[in-house]
Amino acid sequence: QVQLVESGGGSVQAGGSLRLSCAASGYVPSKNSLGWFRQAPGKEREGVATIYLGGRNTYYADSVKGRFTISQDAAGKTVYLQMNSLKSEDTAMYFCAARDGAYWTNPEASLESPWYHYWGQGTQVTVSS
Repeated sequence: QVQLVESGGGSVQAGGSLRLSCAASGYVPSKNSLGWFRQAPGKEREGVATIYLGGRNTYYADSVKGRFTISQDAAGKTVYLQMNSLKSEDTAMYFCAARDGAYWTNPEASLESPWYHYWGQGTQVTVSS
């Protein structure tokens, strides 16, 4: 059983940075994948970034590529999402999620929320222009 707790959200001006953290108990990088997702009011949940295969592989949505970085600590207990050059359209509730399985035949599928088994409660990110 994986339990996830997000933190680090807040309010920031456009162009600023935030780092989100996901404390992941029961998460085993060699056996699980972890992703960051976001959901804005009135919109569907979308995948932002994923990390898998023991942290050796990452995958990003086109909308955040080059601005966001997903990483994990050496112990594999905390996964981070460093968000730079934030835009107003990044405003959303951000969730981390974990999946039983560390391998993806199609990395793009790692951004699809139905594949994930465990979810955190979310942390709000608000970017003002």
